[in-house]
Amino acid sequence: MADMKAYVQEVLEKIAVKDPQEKEFQDTAKEILTSITPVLEAHPEYKEERILERFVEPERVILFRVPWADDKGHIQVNRGFRVQMSSAIGPYKGGLRFHPSVNLSILKFLATEQVLKNALSTLPIGGGKGGADFDPKGKSDGEVMRFCQSFMTELYRHIGPDVDVPAGDIGVGGREVGYLYGQYKRLTGHYEGVLTGKGLTFGGSLARTEATGYGLLYFVKDMLDDNGIAIKGATVAVSGAGNVAIYAIEKAQAMGAKVVTCSDSNGYIYDPAGIDLALLKDIKEVRRGRVKEYAAARSGAEYHEGCTGVWSVKCDIALPCATQNELDLDSAKALVANGVKAVGEGANMPSTLDAVEYLQKSGVLFAPAKAANAGGVSVSALEMSQNSERLSWTFEEVDQRLRGIMDNIYAQSKSAAEKYGAKGNLLAGANMAGFVRVAQAMHAQGWV
Repeated sequence: MADMKAYVQEVLEKIAVKDPQEKEFQDTAKEILTSITPVLEAHPEYKEERILERFVEPERVILFRVPWADDKGHIQVNRGFRVQMSSAIGPYKGGLRFHPSVNLSILKFLATEQVLKNALSTLPIGGGKGGADFDPKGKSDGEVMRFCQSFMTELYRHIGPDVDVPAGDIGVGGREVGYLYGQYKRLTGHYEGVLTGKGLTFGGSLARTEATGYGLLYFVKDMLDDNGIAIKGATVAVSGAGNVAIYAIEKAQAMGAKVVTCSDSNGYIYDPAGIDLALLKDIKEVRRGRVKEYAAARSGAEYHEGCTGVWSVKCDIALPCATQNELDLDSAKALVANGVKAVGEGANMPSTLDAVEYLQKSGVLFAPAKAANAGGVSVSALEMSQNSERLSWTFEEVDQRLRGIMDNIYAQSKSAAEKYGAKGNLLAGANMAGFVRVAQAMHAQGWV
């Protein structure tokens, strides 16, 4: 074991030397690699073949400029990215994120997580991630369209239904996917499933919008059931007010829980009577407004500036569904002090490493993002299948398949944790189960 720990440390040191500025990527590499040591011990051939070095090095990184004109006719220039991390088990699959914070470190971290998440789904998809440092907030539809068209004019030559199939992420919803797909079709002349999260009139899948939030609750319920905790009647705190958060709230309420919070980048809402989902959807999905408007329209609801305070609200279950590193050590301590029983990650790696460690040491059940939020990409893969077959499945059929996939991901994570001596640690279990599947494919395909 000491030999493999030294190997892991050697790889982490190489990452730190080669890319010292990439903190987010270094953090996720550390979290993953230190937890899979038992797998390496059982498979010494992975060290001989330098599987880890290949696992953490993207197969390809594409970086490009994106010039576009704003409504005043002024030329703006943003930076676009696509990280094609691993195609060991299928074409690259992962979202596009449009946000000012986007950089190579964040996208490499997200792409690495995506590789394991996609492997856990057991569907034939590899991992990738992309995006741009463009902020769609406050932009007109015309500005967003022109940006998306310029972005796709470069990206289209690097993607395809059997090569790389992007989807949406933060800042890339149905509007953006539509513009991106239209430009891809215009440039290639091909009507094919090269993007997922498309509109229902042009190849999209029913239940795709709900998939990540619903999948999170399916996974969390499996975890709670396994530990004799009922979700019905539980008080739930949710962060975020985007796609993942809204449909996590919807499914939690359907399961009988009371959700009392949501948030955006400005602040959070506390509604002790339970979130009015219809009002929240109207504000966020129709008006594209801010959660502050919720408090103005809802008697008894409170609005608080700043986002971290959402974790000071007393709850049984916490579901961080906003962005990476939003739940830090202080937030974890506040949750534990208020008696939280379970944390389920809806966003991509929303909890810092020290927060995760504290929650686990405190006996809090922890559902890691790479397993718990795999519902979105799983239904994206189901959308790819429907596109290939020129079919459209019913909402119920897709939702049933989603439930089966999430149940299987939970079972894999639990089983791997037990097999490799980390019983009850679903984070380690998810890392090990996903890594084993990717490593087996890499081993079989040779030194590529």
